[in-house]
Amino acid sequence: MDSSAESGDGSSSQGSSSPAHEVEKIKMNDIMDEESDDEFPSSMPSEQVALQQKLATAKAISPRYSDPDIMRAFYQRLYPFRFLFRWLNHSPKPSKDFTFREFAFTLQNDAYLRFQSFPTGDLLRKQCISMTPTRFEIGPVYSSNPRDRKLAKNTSEFKPLTRELVFDVDMDDYDSLRTCCQGAKVCSKCWAFLTMAIQVLDTSLRDDFGYEHILWVYSGRRGVHAWVCDRKARELDDSKRKAIAGYMELLKGGDQSGKKVNIKRPLHPHLQRSLKLLEPHFGKTILTEQDTWRHSSKADHLLSLLPPSAATLRIALQEAWASDPSRTGRQKWDDITDLAKKGAGGLDLDTKALHHTQQDIVLEYTYPRLDAAVSRARNHLLKAPFCVHPGTGRVCVPIDPDKAAEFDPTGVPVVTELLEEIDRWEAGEGDEESKVPDWDKTSLKPYVGFFKDFVTRLEKDETVGKKREREDVGESMEF
Repeated sequence: MDSSAESGDGSSSQGSSSPAHEVEKIKMNDIMDEESDDEFPSSMPSEQVALQQKLATAKAISPRYSDPDIMRAFYQRLYPFRFLFRWLNHSPKPSKDFTFREFAFTLQNDAYLRFQSFPTGDLLRKQCISMTPTRFEIGPVYSSNPRDRKLAKNTSEFKPLTRELVFDVDMDDYDSLRTCCQGAKVCSKCWAFLTMAIQVLDTSLRDDFGYEHILWVYSGRRGVHAWVCDRKARELDDSKRKAIAGYMELLKGGDQSGKKVNIKRPLHPHLQRSLKLLEPHFGKTILTEQDTWRHSSKADHLLSLLPPSAATLRIALQEAWASDPSRTGRQKWDDITDLAKKGAGGLDLDTKALHHTQQDIVLEYTYPRLDAAVSRARNHLLKAPFCVHPGTGRVCVPIDPDKAAEFDPTGVPVVTELLEEIDRWEAGEGDEESKVPDWDKTSLKPYVGFFKDFVTRLEKDETVGKKREREDVGESMEF
């Protein structure tokens, strides 16, 4: 899982006092600075040479993507801090939506530094360049500055007020269904599970709850995160967040052989829509690409999901499949369907119950598997978009939900390759490079462009909403 727990009041027990002291020093030195216009400064020649040598070495041996020099160059030249600030601030000038926002940093020594906050986006950028965290996470907007939390007389004076509604889907939860990969490994075939999750959740959030500004982000290795950024979503209290998470959650666990989906009929409209959306994926992914039930152990699990009224059918299928071990998962699924339609040659079947069970199985194998705890409370932290995953080196880039099926997790930009792309671009362009943002010189460009457009739409909606509120207040004061 790529999210962090929300409990704790500050520094990790692994950390020391020096990182926190350095943070405060940065704050005091830079607190009066204006937002820097020098968004894309070039490194010093000596720094560039050292970095190029490190990148060359990384090619020859297993790279350590979180190396301080690599991370410093990434934060200095590639991370889109300006757009991140606008995304979280909801206004061109600093507001409490940003200045009272919690940030948490995982440092190079694995110390975890919580309750950091910044007066401007430029100061966040400067701290990242100075401290080179392996990643940083975003928390809620608090009732007062997170740095001053210890000054509060009691806990009720320091509490989370707003925060994006977030969802986390991790590929690990699909390991029992995948035949192509396991654990942290992800390929284009098993990416289909996350495509299904994005499509189902995104559709429901828009159609059932009316949300418009939903940012999907690849976690850098094996998962996806959703940030619902509409103002009405950010202002949800924890009870409403828990209710929405419960609405979205379908799989309730159970033992290894137990049926995880038992839905009452008639189906809820959300499940009806989801089933219609997922059935084509079920045929392509489960029955064909994954061929989940080809092996007997997986096929036995499928048979265990059949209703008690189909006991005779279960025995007949078990015998038939044992005599023909070459049958594919699709053929076995068709066997169930065909026998149900024909009445299994005189077998006493409750065909309606069997049909409902088949629908439940489709949902069990394709419906999103959520880490619901991430969504239930405002004080949960989640990794920021565009961070670098330390294991893969891949950047946590945004995903267009309309093109989720086309997204290739193995083709996501890697931090070391991005820095090399800058060098190649500048070698070919000479003195022109200073006029172009560094990410525009790399394969990160379309992802930053997508994020910028998303932020612009969100800002426009926020501006319209605030203007409408002012007009409503003015009208209510008329005599």
